[in-house]
Amino acid sequence: MFKNNWNDKDAASFIKTHHADRINADLAHRVYTSQLIGKEPDLVMHGGGNTSCKTVMKDLHGQNLDVLCVKGSGWDLGTIQAPGLPAVRLAPLLDLRNLDALSDEDMVNVQLANLLDQSAPNPSVETLLHAFLPHKFIDHTHATPFLSLANLPDSDAIMREVFGQTLAVVPYVKPGFALAKLAAQVAEENPEAEGLLLLKHGHFTWGTDAKSSYDRVIAHTNLIEEWFAQHRESKQYPSSQPAKPANNNYIDLIASAFSQVNAAGDTSFILDVVRDPSLVKQMDLHIVNGVTDRGVATPDHVIRIKAKPLVLTQAILAGGSDEIAEAIRAFVADYTEYFDKWSAQADSPKTMLDPMPKLIWVESFGIIGVGGTKKEACVITDLGAQNIRVITDGEKAGGFYPVRDNDLFDMEYWSLEQAKLSKASRKSLQGKVVMVTGAGGTIGSAIIKAYANAGAELVAVDNNADALERVEKDFPAGTLLKTINLTKTDQIDTLLNEVILEFGGIDILISNAGTAPQSSLLEMEDVMLRESFEINFFAHYYLAKSVANHFVKQGRKGQLLFNISKQAVNPGRNFGAYGIPKAALMALMKQLALELGEHGIRVNGVNADRIRSGILNDEFITNRAQARNISAKEYMQGNLLGEEVEAHHVAKAFLDLSLSQRTTSHVMTVDGGNIEASLR
Repeated sequence: MFKNNWNDKDAASFIKTHHADRINADLAHRVYTSQLIGKEPDLVMHGGGNTSCKTVMKDLHGQNLDVLCVKGSGWDLGTIQAPGLPAVRLAPLLDLRNLDALSDEDMVNVQLANLLDQSAPNPSVETLLHAFLPHKFIDHTHATPFLSLANLPDSDAIMREVFGQTLAVVPYVKPGFALAKLAAQVAEENPEAEGLLLLKHGHFTWGTDAKSSYDRVIAHTNLIEEWFAQHRESKQYPSSQPAKPANNNYIDLIASAFSQVNAAGDTSFILDVVRDPSLVKQMDLHIVNGVTDRGVATPDHVIRIKAKPLVLTQAILAGGSDEIAEAIRAFVADYTEYFDKWSAQADSPKTMLDPMPKLIWVESFGIIGVGGTKKEACVITDLGAQNIRVITDGEKAGGFYPVRDNDLFDMEYWSLEQAKLSKASRKSLQGKVVMVTGAGGTIGSAIIKAYANAGAELVAVDNNADALERVEKDFPAGTLLKTINLTKTDQIDTLLNEVILEFGGIDILISNAGTAPQSSLLEMEDVMLRESFEINFFAHYYLAKSVANHFVKQGRKGQLLFNISKQAVNPGRNFGAYGIPKAALMALMKQLALELGEHGIRVNGVNADRIRSGILNDEFITNRAQARNISAKEYMQGNLLGEEVEAHHVAKAFLDLSLSQRTTSHVMTVDGGNIEASLR
């Protein structure tokens, strides 16, 4: 059941706060209830809804002006603020209702031309529907129970049974001018109605104030939820999260299959895995009953999850990555046929979108979202889970009968629906998962920031939890933090399993962790050298070996990058315990490049020198400067350029190597110029 979260005190606080910003009470309450709706995912899953209010604002001449404040593109209802509800002059919108027809392009132009603030976000594609309905506050949601109802074969009869005359029914029409006119007509023909059910689409309510419209959203949705509860089995599916598997064999197979299908070998995809046992049992039932390709709960979902999922049965999985690859190719061929059929009947030329599957049903395992970013992959699984629940309720109450291919195609290739997707240019490492060790240090955290700016998904690894916590605030949201001892192979295995479960795989390893003990060889204890080798050589070796095997297993043309050191070629006095394993690390880098090139795996390194970090702290700098009888500044600038090298310069070198597609077995020097340390 859905809780009504209206609170008089909070609502009054919104009015007071917004009044200080010269925002009227109507809009303040509209923001408040929009957030209440948006914070309940099963009401408006990932943009599946919008809100509005009609109010009065002053124009530049101080004259009162009737406006419609409606949700703007790019804003999430759960966090929306007043700027996310741009004001549009109402009279020009109402005049459009007199037209017999209106193109999508002209509709958008009128909406944009009548914005009070031309810098405001584009108004919702359903702005005219909000404008034409003669009510002050309007809420539109895609609540899961209403989606189940909207796709039943006898929705009208059930509506009458549950609501009588308080809810009117609108036949399915693609959002836009025609739907706006039809919905307004239905509302006027049913003056007792408190809202609308848009078949195959969603739910509308209205009220004279924000509270009454919001109250109806919750009350109506709960009535439908109660109706479906009566039609469900008394024994519900379990809801506890299952234990994670000991291995990720299915994920590895699926990732490998995706690599096989893509002839270019581009593995720029992120997986999100959901294994809730309740969801799995429902999904398996739908697979057995053949309810896998009827469509989606609402046409709005098609741009994110396509018209149907890729279904991987146990029989397909038993055939390994080759069999899965064949299933993907069949999916692509089917999608291409769907596009060719309906694009030939379209009013204007269409360019086919990526035909690869976005949502995968893995029998007896879970659902997997395939996205260009982790965020997109999570949106896909969220919508996929909602669709499964909608199908379950629908099948138990008469059947799941959503809109069919021609209507789905119209939505998927509708220019206004496409505008909901991000128009930002693709970043250079978008879709790549990058693991950085030593991420709690100065250089490691700089590397994280550089790769974040390039669009990568990030795994920050360090053996010091406190160090990670100190720098976490500077990391992008979604960075996966892992504290492990890289000298322990069992911990490395656990780390890789967890990362594969989180993202589906790894694309780039930046092996950066290290320590810098100081002592002359004649005076040091053997244990110092052995311990240095463990972290400065063997830890790199253990992790690189595991990640390289992962690359080969999944068919990823990944990368291994090592933070080596100028000490590998230009030893420093009393620095043997550090320099000797670093020299071995350089040899390891070259050997790995030699052996992994045939798999398309690139291996490179960076030789940096004199970078202020946890290793090169003030005490260390002072000691090294005194040993040379120079100042600390002279020591840090002691290179051919006479400039101190900083951590972000090292991070840039790693990033440049990652983007150098035909470079392997290369060491890039970042030391301001040191002839003694030059490699060639």
